[in-house]
Amino acid sequence: MFEKFTEKAVNVIVEAQNIAIYDHSDKVLAEHLLLALVKETKGFCAKIFKNYNITYERLAQEIYFSLNISDSDMTSSVPFGEDFKRILSKTLTLIEQSGNPTVHYEHLVLAAITDKQSKLPQYLENLGFDIEKSKPLIEKLVQRKVKKDFHPELDENKEPEINLTQETDSLFDNEKSSKVFERAVSKLSTSNYEILGTEQIISSILEDKESDLAKILADFGITNEIFEEKLSHVNSRKAEYEGRQIVFTPNAFIAMSLALQTAKELGSSEVLPEHMILGLLKTKKGVAYNIFKELNINDDDLAHGIIKPIEKQMPETLTILRLAKQEARRMGRGVVGTEMFLLGIIGEATGIGAIVLNELEINIKDARIIVERIIGPSNEYFDNEVVFTKRAKRVLETAWEHAKKSSKTKIESSDLLWAITTEPTSLAMQALEQLGTDVVEIREGIKKHLK
Repeated sequence: MFEKFTEKAVNVIVEAQNIAIYDHSDKVLAEHLLLALVKETKGFCAKIFKNYNITYERLAQEIYFSLNISDSDMTSSVPFGEDFKRILSKTLTLIEQSGNPTVHYEHLVLAAITDKQSKLPQYLENLGFDIEKSKPLIEKLVQRKVKKDFHPELDENKEPEINLTQETDSLFDNEKSSKVFERAVSKLSTSNYEILGTEQIISSILEDKESDLAKILADFGITNEIFEEKLSHVNSRKAEYEGRQIVFTPNAFIAMSLALQTAKELGSSEVLPEHMILGLLKTKKGVAYNIFKELNINDDDLAHGIIKPIEKQMPETLTILRLAKQEARRMGRGVVGTEMFLLGIIGEATGIGAIVLNELEINIKDARIIVERIIGPSNEYFDNEVVFTKRAKRVLETAWEHAKKSSKTKIESSDLLWAITTEPTSLAMQALEQLGTDVVEIREGIKKHLK
């Protein structure tokens, strides 16, 4: 039966069994399944449960108040109860009806909350959960699971392998990062290593105790003293190496490459220490990252703590990219292409890019209609992080280079719009042409406002 279950759905079944064992139950009951569903919930269903304040703790209290749990000995093998089996059978029926080849987490949720032969609906309703209101939302989501996201630029979306021999000068071409690099290199002279690793980079960032970033890290329990103490117990650099030796250890270079990518996505034309920490968190590898894990640092919480001050500065490109992702989700897409960048530029409204397009009589309403016509309809729902097409990343790279040539510290909407014009076959340019403009008009408009 379970060969049709996705990993997420299987995890729910396993967790239900674990809860049954913990409760000394002689069977895995439907109640255990409901508890597991709430405990393992993610994505859209998590939002539904959260709206009604349905937590594992509240649900457990409600269920255990009315459920008579036996005191039989704990066992490693607990059979499924009849209600549990019926819900699993109902789940398989749902996937046949929805046309899905596999069982998703949402199928289990839908089968559980609509099983009137068990007490599951009653438990939820006692806690204020509106089944009738939530059911159609989950049904719609289940039907959409079978559909695959398609994007005309998606076939070129494969990530290129990171070339560990490429130039890294742009990583340290500003004062803050240059000082980090200098301190990191000097630390090598006091160690037995000749290759720069993530631990020297993070250590040098923490050494500047008065910086805003160091203070943010200290709030998470990452101080220079604590980091150095943990580092003194590291006897091996094995976590740093996955390839041949270069100026950076391979994982350090990957972290710095991701820092470069992150800087662009946050609208900066410089790689700052903040981006280096975010790059390290994305690698999830290396000596420094391992120390973070020893300190029980939550990656998402730390990343949010670092990004929050950046967001307060409201950089144009960060706003545009956020709007682009919102547009993608609104259209049922898990992919951001150049056309979503265009909608983001228009939606941002205050930058030169938006002003130029407004002067060319291009508005968000018309642009959305054209974009939807180009990329086609989609009924998919995406709650996870959307991804950029390779073409979109190339446009962002071009915008970065254009901003740097103009000696800007931030990527502006004008840089992003200009970069779009360098991709004549992109979906964004197709949309702009259908909206009645061309490369020459756009570039002339940008030049006029930059004078």
